[in-house]
Amino acid sequence: MAGPEESGSPTEPEADPRGDPYLRTRFARPALPLTFLRRERLVRRLDATPRTPLTMVNGCAGAGKTLLVADWAAGCAGPVAWFTTDAADQGPGMFWAYLLQSLRAAGLALPDGIGCPADAGRAPHALLARLAAAFTDRERPLTLVLDEYDRVTDPRIAEQLEFVLHHAGDGLRLVLVTRTEPLLPLHRYRAAGELTEIRDAALAFTPEEAADLLERHGLRLPGAAARTLVDRTRGWAAGLRLCALAARESPDPQTYLKEFEADHSTVADFLLAEVLKRQPPRTQDLLLRVSVLGRFRPELADALTGHTDAGPLLARLARENAFVEHLGHGRYRLHPLFAEILRAHLRERAPGLEPELHRRAAHRLRRSGSLTETLGHGAAAGDWEFTARALVDDLALGQLFTGLRSGDLAALFSRMGPEAGGPAADLVRAARALAAHDLGHGLVHLRAARRGLAPRRHGLAGVPPAYAAGAVAYGGFDRAPVPGAVGDPAAGAGAGVEAAPVPAAPVPAAPGPAAPAAPVDPDVAARLSCALLDALAARLTGSPARAERAAAVADELTRRVPAAVLDRHPELTALLLSHLGSARLWAGRFEEAEAAFTAATRATGGAATALPRADSLGRLALIDLLDGRLGQAERRARAAVTETERFGLPQPSGSGVGQLVLAAVAVERDDLAPARAHLDAAAGSPAVLRDPVLEAAHALVTARLHLARGDTAAVLRAAGPGVAAEVPSPWAEAQTALVVAAAHLAEGRPEVAAAVLRAVSGDPAACAVGAARVRLAQGRPRAAVELLDALRPERHAGPAVTVRAALIRAEAAERTGDPAAARRFLAHALHEARPERLRRPFREAGPWLRPLLARPPLRGPAADWLTPAPAPHAPKPHAPAPHTPPMPHKHPVPHAAPALPAPHDHRPSVGADRAAGARKEPAPPVVERLSGRERDVLRRLAGMMSTEEIAADLYVSVNTVKTHLKSAYRKLGVNRRGDAVRRAREHGLL
Repeated sequence: MAGPEESGSPTEPEADPRGDPYLRTRFARPALPLTFLRRERLVRRLDATPRTPLTMVNGCAGAGKTLLVADWAAGCAGPVAWFTTDAADQGPGMFWAYLLQSLRAAGLALPDGIGCPADAGRAPHALLARLAAAFTDRERPLTLVLDEYDRVTDPRIAEQLEFVLHHAGDGLRLVLVTRTEPLLPLHRYRAAGELTEIRDAALAFTPEEAADLLERHGLRLPGAAARTLVDRTRGWAAGLRLCALAARESPDPQTYLKEFEADHSTVADFLLAEVLKRQPPRTQDLLLRVSVLGRFRPELADALTGHTDAGPLLARLARENAFVEHLGHGRYRLHPLFAEILRAHLRERAPGLEPELHRRAAHRLRRSGSLTETLGHGAAAGDWEFTARALVDDLALGQLFTGLRSGDLAALFSRMGPEAGGPAADLVRAARALAAHDLGHGLVHLRAARRGLAPRRHGLAGVPPAYAAGAVAYGGFDRAPVPGAVGDPAAGAGAGVEAAPVPAAPVPAAPGPAAPAAPVDPDVAARLSCALLDALAARLTGSPARAERAAAVADELTRRVPAAVLDRHPELTALLLSHLGSARLWAGRFEEAEAAFTAATRATGGAATALPRADSLGRLALIDLLDGRLGQAERRARAAVTETERFGLPQPSGSGVGQLVLAAVAVERDDLAPARAHLDAAAGSPAVLRDPVLEAAHALVTARLHLARGDTAAVLRAAGPGVAAEVPSPWAEAQTALVVAAAHLAEGRPEVAAAVLRAVSGDPAACAVGAARVRLAQGRPRAAVELLDALRPERHAGPAVTVRAALIRAEAAERTGDPAAARRFLAHALHEARPERLRRPFREAGPWLRPLLARPPLRGPAADWLTPAPAPHAPKPHAPAPHTPPMPHKHPVPHAAPALPAPHDHRPSVGADRAAGARKEPAPPVVERLSGRERDVLRRLAGMMSTEEIAADLYVSVNTVKTHLKSAYRKLGVNRRGDAVRRAREHGLL
């Protein structure tokens, strides 16, 4: 049998089986609009059609399916027939009659024996067999496009079409343009690799394509605005085109595209006509009701409709690409524009129904354990008592303070009005106020919540009477101190209440199938949330005893909470530990504070506990700093700073104590510019954890920075105002006295300095060293040594304390005529200070030690990190340098006392200049600029740190450090560590 040829046919029928003339428009390929955008990535996928017998372009209404295929078909090399199906063609006879006519309209001459169906309701099998055989005989395949194939609903037509396609061999390439999956055995074609598919996701416009499309409409849109528009429309082609047309009529097109109301646009007209009104009334009702949901399951949709058929209806809508997307695992969502338009339509058709739908959704979701969605729908329903109760009952109140959702939760509950009553609403108000450091309102709301729980105040359902009494006694911070507690003036800072047991950090459950957590007793949940806020309020007001009582109550209540619930909310325990540790730290009970902080740093939960973990790491670093252990303090502080960054929390995040510790370490190392930068970064931290510890630390570091710069008046201003707290802090008072005494010494007032130190008793080691320094300034070196000899510190003092003590002993020995002892003590100070790069004590010590450091045997230990290395041809060390500042007289300002050049002054040292001048040939220039990380490595190399120490200090691997070193050696033109440091100094890189 001869195949169909590309020529006219004299026997072409003039009427369809019903006797009506053929509608020629159904055989015409649609014309492309002037603003059409050719998308090459999709055209390339359609070019694979000759390699597969079946191609399916399946997308929602307005996805651009037809225009895409029309554009591609116009460029096809072989013959292309186009047939737009019609819902009126219900019978197989009409379908095949029109299909045959589309082949003739494409210029194909069909064999005379094929014939034409005479009955609109059936197609003879012989006709189908002859047509398939005719395609088999073709030398070049024919491409047949069936547009709007979703209108073909008769399964007989699908079966017959599959028969022809199967037996046509390589002579036919079928392209289906459809909104739904056709009733063809697609699984067989997929398995055989004989199906090319372009679905809704691929049809969506990318931001770049959207920008190009808008430009064709005369609109230029920045990249960010294009991405926003694509996010809102999901790249829907018709939505983008309709928006572009409307924006052209707007005086401000960019603002229109950003803020347009979908329900008052042509987009709404399109979707209502093409999608909603095509559905049966029951399906329309389903779509309108689920428009208030985000992602949802059929069971939730049934709760909103009151029926039980949402599952099959949603599955059908998703198959039909009716702007309902199946997300997998039984979850669905509506297209955002469609949902927005449906909600507006719902308000018109059923005013007042939307809040009721949100209420139903909230209660249904509450039973299924989906807290985030529960809160959203509860708030949308305006049922704030239910919403607050859901948050508290789930023990999720801590999420207002920490985690990725804290900002969203705060914004959600900011809409809660004063009419919402009940303990849960008061607890949420108290939490929001305390998070904003509004203690006044926070405590008022906390007392109101406690009154709401008052009917059972002495019967905490299992809480021992001692704990219950403690909780009741802690009825408000405006009450008189509990006798014998920390707030009692008769009690010391650490007296009053036995330390509460440190709650264990949550341990993740063993892997296994997830099971719903057992519900928590609402009374226990409310009281545990109350204890959490009690601990926070105690922390913010500097009340250690009350923090202990709150922690004791919380510890007992957590025993009545199912482990699965605590595992779900690790932030609860982490926050309690952080608050308890901070209160203990304020009281000067360092070891107990360390226990709480260490437990908090081990909390699980990722981003949910990042804030309390970072805060605890920072306060552990502060304890190290107060003990004088700079290296450990710096490592922990850097870990605290990076803890919130690695989880993507908004920056700045955390309490800022890590930045304060880094600033203090930089001051001790005489790196004043970095110290200022860290101090400024700390000032930008959120208010949620701005407690007396943080305020005292900020004042102390600021005062020490002013002292290092020689601004004694600023020192007294920074250290002058005390920190408001219920009880004083021994270490804060002692450290403040030390910096104030140092300022008075710098101004030549040793008697005033001595009086300042006599008034404090905290931190005996640091205070004894400070008092010994005062006695030296008074001309009493032996008395200074006697004071140090009598020192018996309770905790091990770190190098920041021991180095200063050794320098005082060295100066005392020098003044009493024992230069050998002076050199021995000075050598000990250098040995202790070098690993920590501790320079500030040597600057503070005064000019007496310069001659000792400039001569052997001390010149070597001080070289490179404290004093410049002697140049080969430089003047003798004791000769005055031309640019050396004059020696001060008595009681010099600390930063100017030693005439030692600052190692991190970012300019060549005097010794390096002289050495360079003495050489016959200048050093070769650095051709490539050193990277920031290479300079960091070189700075630590100059401090005599090993490769392993540098890696630990920078939180990188040893191999990474070696890579930076090799690169720095290459750029500096050297091969050894010492040469690299020398070259870097010569070029002012260190």
